[in-house]
Amino acid sequence: MPGVTDPTVEPGDNPERPGELDPASFPSNVELWESHAQWWIDGFTAGADPEYVEQILPLAAAELAGARRVLDVGCGDGQISRLVKGLDESATVVGIDPTWNQVSVAAQRGGATGFVRAFADELPFPDASFDAVVACLVFEHIDEVDQAIAEVARVLEPGGRFCFFLNHPLLQTPDSGWIDDQMIEPPEQYWRIGPYLVEAETIEEVELDVHIRFIHRPLSRYVNALAANGLLIERMEEPAPPPGFLALAPEYTEAATVPRLLYLRTIKH
Repeated sequence: MPGVTDPTVEPGDNPERPGELDPASFPSNVELWESHAQWWIDGFTAGADPEYVEQILPLAAAELAGARRVLDVGCGDGQISRLVKGLDESATVVGIDPTWNQVSVAAQRGGATGFVRAFADELPFPDASFDAVVACLVFEHIDEVDQAIAEVARVLEPGGRFCFFLNHPLLQTPDSGWIDDQMIEPPEQYWRIGPYLVEAETIEEVELDVHIRFIHRPLSRYVNALAANGLLIERMEEPAPPPGFLALAPEYTEAATVPRLLYLRTIKH
């Protein structure tokens, strides 16, 4: 999952979360995603990422089954759009993303009704155009969160569902991280939570020379914005990391009780 670095901090290391940099010294959010689109495509699509393969895509398939008109907000290369179209070839499935380099690849890979370059806070669709909207690991990168959620509610028909996937806010809190403290007896391993209640923008070096911008918000910030727009929670999931992810490195097993993914299904009232 992007933005989540190695969860282990060895004794004597800088206790702050690795890779966090000053956002003011970097290009805009869209410019960063344009620069690093291929990093995302190579690392998180076409079966490359076990969390997508084993957890996110199966959950998305179950939650979007039966939807006939679907909008995929922040579609990236279009893998969820293609998944939904594969559930029902007669369904209309449209993906939007603000990044040309993502939309171009999505269009080349095809498999959906269409892909459009657009922003989540200015959706180019009439009111009540869709019976389902999905956003997967997108809103932690969006500045105008209230307007974006309002736009989701606007384009949903009454009774429509918003399938909302987030990097878990607990995990994404700045300065949080897995602590492996060998300096005390007996040694302790635990997840240190940063300033959870403080909204904060960070730039993380998720890989060498790959910088991605994140905005941490507490869960209540999202829930209240959803409720204010008539999107009421019907289901919530905090799944444990899947086996394929835990197998990537021995230290990940120790962090298996910390959720990396948060999923909310909301219904428009």
